[in-house]
Amino acid sequence: MPDSSPFGTPFGPEEFAAATNVSRETLARLKLYAGLLADWNSRHNLVSENSLKELWRRHFWDSAQLAAFIPQSAQSLADLGSGAGFPGLVLAEMLRGRVSVTLFEARAKKCAFLEEAARRMELPVTIRAIRMEEAPPKAFDVVTARACAPLPKLLEYAQNFMSTNSVCLLLKGQNVGSELTEAHKYWTMNAVTTPSLTDPSGAVLALRNLVPHDSKAPKKAPHPGGRQSKGRRR
Repeated sequence: MPDSSPFGTPFGPEEFAAATNVSRETLARLKLYAGLLADWNSRHNLVSENSLKELWRRHFWDSAQLAAFIPQSAQSLADLGSGAGFPGLVLAEMLRGRVSVTLFEARAKKCAFLEEAARRMELPVTIRAIRMEEAPPKAFDVVTARACAPLPKLLEYAQNFMSTNSVCLLLKGQNVGSELTEAHKYWTMNAVTTPSLTDPSGAVLALRNLVPHDSKAPKKAPHPGGRQSKGRRR
């Protein structure tokens, strides 16, 4: 059934399919994923219970919108702080056979869920059970994150997974402007902000050519408590 939604219109799997133009096979696997998430969430609190009421808009479509920003030439993607698989597992399904996806998640129960979801979906992803700051540097064509950390802190993580040709795609909330202002104190970057399709207060932030102002910059960047800015919560 379609999710209840504060936007006033129902949005379920059929509406998701219409918005994203995914195949029946992809939709079927995402439905399987949704059912598995609801089951696990009742026991493990992978996402906020309230957000399940609008699962297909708030989690699935929010994640899927990043597919349009991924370059056709991209072959590898790193999703940082994957949690219950948003956006990484959704993108892995949508980009099946085209892009190799690695999910970074430190918490054991969430890694276990990701492994089970990937197995049930027959989805070839790599799951790294490691803290992002402890992972050895490795360049990916695309780096993604959602509800992971305030931008100045997140860029510390992202730099270890980016080359000069990489793009970093971040789902951000209503504080994206102030986060960018703070990040620019420590980093040089090309940043493009696009309004979110799923949240009028949110944005997709695409970053390229990320370079710290000096070698000490990442350590000086402030990173207040909390995993994400207001308006972009799991």
